[in-house]
Amino acid sequence: MFRTRLLSGIVLVLAVFLVISQGGILLYGVLALVSLIGMREFYKAMQVSQVSENGMGILELAGYVGALLYEAALWSGIQKFGLAAVLAALALLMSVYVFTYPKYQAGQVMAAFFGMVYVTVMLSCIYLTRQLEGGFYHVWLIFLCSWGCDTCAYCVGVLFGKHKMAPVLSPKKSVEGAVGGVAGAALLGVLYAYLTKGGMAGYALICAVGALWSMVGDLAASAVKRQTGIKDYGKLIPGHGGILDRFDSVIFTAPVIYFLVVWMA
Repeated sequence: MFRTRLLSGIVLVLAVFLVISQGGILLYGVLALVSLIGMREFYKAMQVSQVSENGMGILELAGYVGALLYEAALWSGIQKFGLAAVLAALALLMSVYVFTYPKYQAGQVMAAFFGMVYVTVMLSCIYLTRQLEGGFYHVWLIFLCSWGCDTCAYCVGVLFGKHKMAPVLSPKKSVEGAVGGVAGAALLGVLYAYLTKGGMAGYALICAVGALWSMVGDLAASAVKRQTGIKDYGKLIPGHGGILDRFDSVIFTAPVIYFLVVWMA
């Protein structure tokens, strides 16, 4: 199991490096595909569809259409089109709810809209960050503070963890590990700034704030899995689970890094 997880992790990191380094339409297309897969995982967990496991209901289909509308608006580069696409997606989902009533519950409609925003809109901030001036350097901060925090928190938690951070939700996570994760992410930001000749204080702050949010993203994904009674969101990545299992913290971190970079530019 460890060997499988290690090998698939290496392949994943190399794939991420290649796609983000290239940027442009490759990054845009891969993120769009990853978002749709992530939405599918979330919809299955939240039982958005009332059809067979491998089927697709009209509410789920409407969610994907809404996501594609947003992706089209994103490609246009016009910010107000993105907001219009999100509102159009909400209107489409509510129309399905109304005209198929009582086929779907209100909770399913809310989950369908939330899934689109949670996965597609938030992940799109990776592309938006890459498109910024200096985005080739800034975009790596998303993964540096997300995966860096996770690694540092695990190491510190194993060595020094005594106080449970969320005993009911995630018994293995400790306060000491969380502090170590944030501090480790900040130090990685300083190191990255040194290597790229960026602002050390700025990168350290960005990574520290991003690390805090990455832990919220990780715990939020865990909470959904606990409430829905599933172990993993999917099986796409051997040893890691699905898209949401591996990118749960990145989803939360991407918007934070994007807006911090824009604010501090």
